[in-house]
Amino acid sequence: MKIYLAPMEGLVDQYMRQTLTTLGGYDACVTEFVRVVDQLLPSKVFKRLCPELNNDGKTSAGTPVVVQLLGADIDAMTANAVRAVRLGAPGIDINFGCPSRCVTRRNGGSFLLKDPNKIHDIVSSVRQAVDNHIPVSAKIRLGYENTDLALDNANAVQSAGADFITVHARTKVDGYKPPARWEWIAKIKDELSIPVIANGDINSVKEYRRCIEMTGCEYIMIGRAAVSYPDLAAQIFHDVRNQEYTPLEWRQIHTLITHMSEIMRIEIKDRFALARIKQWLVFLKQKYPEANDYFKIVKTFKEFEQLEDFLSLNHSVLEQ
Repeated sequence: MKIYLAPMEGLVDQYMRQTLTTLGGYDACVTEFVRVVDQLLPSKVFKRLCPELNNDGKTSAGTPVVVQLLGADIDAMTANAVRAVRLGAPGIDINFGCPSRCVTRRNGGSFLLKDPNKIHDIVSSVRQAVDNHIPVSAKIRLGYENTDLALDNANAVQSAGADFITVHARTKVDGYKPPARWEWIAKIKDELSIPVIANGDINSVKEYRRCIEMTGCEYIMIGRAAVSYPDLAAQIFHDVRNQEYTPLEWRQIHTLITHMSEIMRIEIKDRFALARIKQWLVFLKQKYPEANDYFKIVKTFKEFEQLEDFLSLNHSVLEQ
């Protein structure tokens, strides 16, 4: 069993990765995508999106962080993969799953699911250029408008030499609408010999069990649920091993919020740090009613100092 933390643009950045991996359970993380157009990007671009490159490619908790690339130009994708590895990336993942219009209208992300041959050529070129000991993987959806090319795309990734593949069990048109079609992951796993990572709607230990039972996968990737349920990976990790585990209470979540806000306050502008905490509270509302109470107040804040005072006051209350 391996658990991966999914890349989510504008949500799971280095601060979220650091916070979540300290709780345990994750075998690896994947960065927000590095957008590749038609040229070799400077090192600073990689280090901005993956500052863990300055820490041997790992979070402070020691969890490896794979660099994800998104683009359609084979030569540029290959050159940037080589650069990422030289900078210390422990792995390269290629994004064929992003459904965003700003990505697909430029022939990137899930747009490439229309062309299995192009998927093969990109993965093959990157695999041949990167050192053999560095894993190269790809993330796909079930297709663009339908599932007609699902198996073709999966086979294209495998035949190109990828070490494993992640399958988000929806098409581009599906977006993020439930339910994820896990039965298709099972079909893909039966078709391939490389490891398949199941992704989509794994938002509890119960759903994790259902997913692996339906798909037969040993590996999973957790996306939005990782942000809503910060210790979900730890819960699954202990469940697999039949070990006792007590899920985090709100008091502990409050500590996580405070810690992440302190880290961001040091490294980025106050208004961005405040916006990120507001965003996180929106996701936390799915699990913790207290997050909704916090959000009603915090959403009115204009200055980071207001957040600091609020968290400090509530810390005192929670400790009583």
